[in-house]
Amino acid sequence: MSTDARVTKNLIETLKDGADGFGSAADKLESSDTATLADSFRRFSAQRSAFAAELEILAAEYGDDIDEDGSVKAAVHRGWMAIKDLASGSSPSGVLDAAEQGEDYAVEQYQEALGEDISADLRMTVERQFVEVKAAHDEVRGLRNSLS
Repeated sequence: MSTDARVTKNLIETLKDGADGFGSAADKLESSDTATLADSFRRFSAQRSAFAAELEILAAEYGDDIDEDGSVKAAVHRGWMAIKDLASGSSPSGVLDAAEQGEDYAVEQYQEALGEDISADLRMTVERQFVEVKAAHDEVRGLRNSLS
């Protein structure tokens, strides 16, 4: 597997996990006294889905076959987030805490991707997405801090 394919596959998995996580968090937040946060989390979920689709299209253009099987690293992260989700329950602060940890992971994955020797087109896409992922991370952190 080429470096571009490996990096793309990892980011797509991270983005899909993020889209699912933000969607679940939005569902939990809708029934809380901070239901307005659900709109932000739905926006983040849609953003992650769009980013994953963009990377899938780019990979297909390069002829890379990005299978849907998750990596061990992503599976471990998903397992950790599931445990964290059970522990945090449905409280807005618990949901935001878990979301921030998920965002820490997403930022880390983008930083690792940018440290790889990837093609110019992929680098440009990853750099652009990273700016928005980092902004979402910072927004989630700000939301969590405002509830503390």
